[in-house]
Amino acid sequence: MNNARDAQIRAWTLVLGILLILSLGVAGFVFLLRESLQRVQKAVDPVNQLTSGLSTQVAQVLHPTPTVIPDPVTVINQVRSLARLETIQYSIEKVITAETGQGALGVLFGDKLLFVAHGVVIAGVDLQKLGPKDLWVENGILYVRLPEPELFIATLDNDKSYVYDRATGLLTHGDINLETTARRAAEQEIEKAALEDGILEQAGRNAENYMYRLLLDLGYPEVIFVKPTPTPVP
Repeated sequence: MNNARDAQIRAWTLVLGILLILSLGVAGFVFLLRESLQRVQKAVDPVNQLTSGLSTQVAQVLHPTPTVIPDPVTVINQVRSLARLETIQYSIEKVITAETGQGALGVLFGDKLLFVAHGVVIAGVDLQKLGPKDLWVENGILYVRLPEPELFIATLDNDKSYVYDRATGLLTHGDINLETTARRAAEQEIEKAALEDGILEQAGRNAENYMYRLLLDLGYPEVIFVKPTPTPVP
């Protein structure tokens, strides 16, 4: 009986010893594996950083961010007071086609773009041109001769205007001034469209309505507007 118990104890001791040895071996292996992974990670990190840096540099070359450097010197050429009464504003959209080098060799040397222009045209009367001779009272009636209506602003809205499409020939990089030409033409067309639609006539009527209410509030019982004498054409 004692021999059997001793044998059993020795067997369990052997098993526990083997388990202990295996545990220590696994722990050591895990430790060594972790150390190896850390060394590999340290070795790979510079490569990753270099790759990331190269990717950033390539992206900056292919898609550079514009740098705007204003001149620190500002020159004010003129300052003058204004008394403009803006009475109407047009918002106009116009599609402009600009092209160069078209024809038989257009496939090789041509350049063509479509420019979608959004413009603003503002008109009214310049009250600074209103003098004492343009206001007089007869029989309690105030007569007013307002200045001729005029365009104050006819310009593009750069936030909304854009090049919709552009096609260049196989052997050319395009005309660097073509978009500028399209923008100038767009401003002229926007101004022309506003004039053809009668913006000046509407500006004159709006100015009379505004001044009529203002002069009544100032105490004049009746106001009559007189059309300005047309300037003779030389």
